[in-house]
Amino acid sequence: MPDLEIGELRILVAVERECGFSAAAAALGMTQSAVSHSVRGSERKLGAVLFDRGRKGATPTAAGTRAVAHARRVLRLLEVMRAEVRGAATDSAAVTAAGPLRIAAFRSAALHLLPAALERLAARHPEIVPEVRIVREVGRGSAGEVLDGRADLAVATIGTSSPVPPELVGGVLVEEAYALVHPAGHAAPRSLPLVDWTENCTSYTRDWWQRQEWLPPATVRTEDDGAVLSLVSSGFGMAVMPQLSLIGAPDTVEITDLGPERPTRSVGYVTTPELAGTVAVRALIRELRALSPAVLQDRVSDSRKSD
Repeated sequence: MPDLEIGELRILVAVERECGFSAAAAALGMTQSAVSHSVRGSERKLGAVLFDRGRKGATPTAAGTRAVAHARRVLRLLEVMRAEVRGAATDSAAVTAAGPLRIAAFRSAALHLLPAALERLAARHPEIVPEVRIVREVGRGSAGEVLDGRADLAVATIGTSSPVPPELVGGVLVEEAYALVHPAGHAAPRSLPLVDWTENCTSYTRDWWQRQEWLPPATVRTEDDGAVLSLVSSGFGMAVMPQLSLIGAPDTVEITDLGPERPTRSVGYVTTPELAGTVAVRALIRELRALSPAVLQDRVSDSRKSD
């Protein structure tokens, strides 16, 4: 069977994005019958049903999810190829980069790691336009955005308990330690209720957590680390939080070191092997590597700490 054509890839992506054949046809300026015919042709070529058809639209099957992810990544590579080839034709001395650079990151990384790196990136490559999406670091997290072709690079938690997916490449940027956070001046902070959020319940801390007899089960769970800090600041409870989440913590909270056995987690970047060699992604990785340790150390050192 022949390979899928570029137009067929665009249609697969549109059907998944619009959740239906009619909506995809409208978005692409095509007829519904043409979209349906194209999808059926793609299914024949790939040898799998890609969408479950129903009254409420079209839902990708497991095979369809994989096909759409690959389609997005192929289409993105074509965009990058076009931009870099044009840049090389304009400047024969060096390949330049221009256009969007899609980045996925979890909240604290987006707040405290990315801004300085993006500022330096803009100074060196003003034609690159960063597009940042904040993604909850649960399930497939920010790395899943790269796997699905929605991001070129992700800032993600990685390490032995959360390794870089085999389809991707990446590296560690910073190693952040966890600390006890509690209302400033509280006489017995370990007696307070525990406040937590879903992203914090990872295998990075699970073993350590189970060994701490003084830590009770969390009685309050919030959406993000910002809400945790707000509750602790108001005197509601205590929390165990990583360093990135504590940058800029208010004066009403106190940060206590958990000692040499404290848990840590690795924060790094992931991208696809193909995009890792592109000018824009290489440039961002270079800025992240140059800035992240200093940014983390300097900003956390400004927070109040006690033994």
